[in-house]
Amino acid sequence: MPHGKTWQVVAGSAAIGLAVAAGAVAAAGPWDAGQRTAEREHAAGRDHVVASGPRTAAPTPRITPPAPSAAPVLAPVPAAAPGTGKGSSAGTPPDPAALKSLLDPLMNADGLGTVRTGTVIDVATGTVVYDHRAGTPSTPASTTKLATATAALGTLGPGRRLTTTVVVTAAGRVVLVGGGDPTLELGGLADDTAAALKARGTTSVRLGYDTSLFSGTALHPIGPNENLAPVTALMVREGRLDHSSSGPAQRADDPAESAADAFADLLRDRGIRVKGEAAPAGGHGGTRLAAHQSAPLSELVERMLTDSDNDVAEALARHVARALGRPASFAGAASAIPDALRRLGVPLAGAAFHDGSGLDGDDALSATTLARILALAASPAHPEMRSVLTGLPVAGFTGTLADRFRGGGGAGVVHAKTGTLTGTNTIAGTAVSPAGRLLAFAFLTHGTDSPGGAQKALDHLAAALTTHP
Repeated sequence: MPHGKTWQVVAGSAAIGLAVAAGAVAAAGPWDAGQRTAEREHAAGRDHVVASGPRTAAPTPRITPPAPSAAPVLAPVPAAAPGTGKGSSAGTPPDPAALKSLLDPLMNADGLGTVRTGTVIDVATGTVVYDHRAGTPSTPASTTKLATATAALGTLGPGRRLTTTVVVTAAGRVVLVGGGDPTLELGGLADDTAAALKARGTTSVRLGYDTSLFSGTALHPIGPNENLAPVTALMVREGRLDHSSSGPAQRADDPAESAADAFADLLRDRGIRVKGEAAPAGGHGGTRLAAHQSAPLSELVERMLTDSDNDVAEALARHVARALGRPASFAGAASAIPDALRRLGVPLAGAAFHDGSGLDGDDALSATTLARILALAASPAHPEMRSVLTGLPVAGFTGTLADRFRGGGGAGVVHAKTGTLTGTNTIAGTAVSPAGRLLAFAFLTHGTDSPGGAQKALDHLAAALTTHP
């Protein structure tokens, strides 16, 4: 997709065509002058590195540019009103009775399943303005990633980077030590490792690899799946065996071994002889030769939400577990994520976590939990959470919503994470009302036999928030 000014013109034309009320332009939105926070910070960091001359530390990681933003549609979050801890918002707050009259018929659409829940919150005041069995837990599918993102940002911070290292042990073995970065690229790390070895007068090595940062089974309970590689602390490009960067793809059976083999080939290309095959080895206590850092966590969160990236979600869940002293496993992450959310005051009645991605059908979250997460992310009191909102796909434009909301209301002004499993469809995000209010919403349905019909019904619910005061 196009970026920069060209994209802004396209998005601006779409906004005009939608006849969005003037008040929406002044609404509270999770944007910094139309540019995602992490994207701007990465650009600034890149420019600093270029200006500083030759590299003297670990290479700046190559980062796939985030999806383009619909810049002209939303404006920055207003400052908090003194003494309230909450932002102001344009226009009149939504009328709960009017919303009920508007949304209740849509909640009865034929396409939805036997379980139908939903809620809408006026973000500026925190007031629930619509409630349809909102406290009833249901299968969240990929909207679980909103919880994972919030737990990760709250526990680790938006600036955290995941570091992969190469060390040399006392026994003389060179070990590639996984840092839990599923987006890892090896070219720069191989450059720096080969240079460090040659500086030591070494041109022949034995290579090992260390995956001890994570523990437990690597295979998700759903089994081998093109939507998720085996979860390991060492992998390159999510274990993908093609040139894709998102979506389903054939994955390596053992991503760590594949990464080590690829690294060995790269070292050979750089004049380092690698003797024998790469083998599992411990790198603890070794002397560091080189390191590679991931994009900052804020950018990883944006990627995870925009593309519904399961590999990033499971990796971040394990990092949350480690930060809270739990095993870096499926079970450890499943207990750490709700712990992190409780510390932030997120209501979790009836919640159940079994993974960080939402691929597990036994996960359970309520519409209340999801909407409160989004309202928290929009709060001026929690700027560290902003990438939860900036990573949301934009209806009709980006990510998993690029092909939805077209030809109807909501395009450009609904930003939402969706979820789909067999019999389950969900959507949770933000919308700007014509009165200029930022609304957080969540609608979940389970027991449907028509995924397409359920998606359309959920889209109509979200779009309705942008067409009625």
